[in-house]
Amino acid sequence: MFKFVFLILLLPCANLFAQVKMVMPPKPFIPYSESLQAVVVITKDWSATQGEAQLFERKNLSSDWKVIEKSFPVVVGKNGMAWSDGLNELPSDTGRLLMKTEGDGKSPAGIFNLSSVFGTIEKSDKVKLPYTKLDKWTECVDDVKSSNYNRIVNRMQIGNFDWKSSEKMLEVGAQYDLGVFVEHNSEKQAGGGSCIFLHIWKDETSGTAGCTAMARENMETILYWLDAKRNPVLIQLPLENYKKLQTSWKLPKLK
Repeated sequence: MFKFVFLILLLPCANLFAQVKMVMPPKPFIPYSESLQAVVVITKDWSATQGEAQLFERKNLSSDWKVIEKSFPVVVGKNGMAWSDGLNELPSDTGRLLMKTEGDGKSPAGIFNLSSVFGTIEKSDKVKLPYTKLDKWTECVDDVKSSNYNRIVNRMQIGNFDWKSSEKMLEVGAQYDLGVFVEHNSEKQAGGGSCIFLHIWKDETSGTAGCTAMARENMETILYWLDAKRNPVLIQLPLENYKKLQTSWKLPKLK
């Protein structure tokens, strides 16, 4: 009888520990030099909220970058852009005050892997990156103290509920019908900024909380064009800085 009761008492504990899942380590990043696809976003200056985007690709790592689409309008953070230590080396004169931080309303400037996509639709065969279909439990964690900071998680699957703040992605609505996760702050440094996406805009003049947004038809073009085998990146800079770094960073030539 005692053994039977003991086993019953253990069962809830066993279920509890079964729900606690290991926090995933940061994904290994692929250097920009190995990329064959690039989404290039240019703004007038650091404070601008509107910009232009172009898509570039190259056949192999020794080929020149070629533009494949006409430029189209985008909006970035409502407070412009700030440097982020992505795949690029930061300029030597970059001070901490010029770096992106959590909640600053700025989009990250630099070069970043585009690792996965999400949306409210069923996954299409045309999608060639890992895809997450949003449901009511899908959240992007922006709590700097959480072990899941800067990750998209499913609350019913993650098990380790150690955050007090997150973005309920399905509740955002039409702007998240389609989106791409930008690997900004991939090392998940607390306060370095989180939950940065390419997604559908509210309109052509409204800046974002830090993402880069565009018309739905352009978001669809990007979503179905990106290919994990081609190591796609986002290159995002004010125009003057892009021109200064074009040679040293081996950036595509703007058209």
